[in-house]
Amino acid sequence: MTTTPPGPVPVSRNELSSRPRAEVERLRDEATRQKDLAHRRAEFWVKVDIALGFPAALLAGVSGAAGLASADARVPAALVALAAAGFAAGAGFLRSDSRRLGNKRARQAWAAVEAGARMKLAKDRVLPEDLESRQAALAAYEGEESPSGPIPPVPG
Repeated sequence: MTTTPPGPVPVSRNELSSRPRAEVERLRDEATRQKDLAHRRAEFWVKVDIALGFPAALLAGVSGAAGLASADARVPAALVALAAAGFAAGAGFLRSDSRRLGNKRARQAWAAVEAGARMKLAKDRVLPEDLESRQAALAAYEGEESPSGPIPPVPG
């Protein structure tokens, strides 16, 4: 029974040059998935915003009109006003507008990462420094800038 001593495993020059390329390909695929996911999430939050905001506005108007119409309609108007307040509170609690904007920013950031990865793959040689744009895309969900600053423009 022979064992090999622990230590660095020799790596060929070809394998070293293919690692960054494989990582950029993986980054491109991840960016494509994340971009599509952020797009779907932004569309979802638009629908939630409309589904909560429109009934709240409509019910508020109806309750105001009913309350002013007659003295007998004040109790139903108050109930409708409570429903409108519930929809408005739900919309405020979920913050669907800010979530929509965050996902739109993320979609744009992931699109930039994807475009950058595609450009890097078009080159003959991919360097390890070419993998730094992922952090900027991850920070875009919260509206933050990446530790290295804003997302750099994609070279054309």
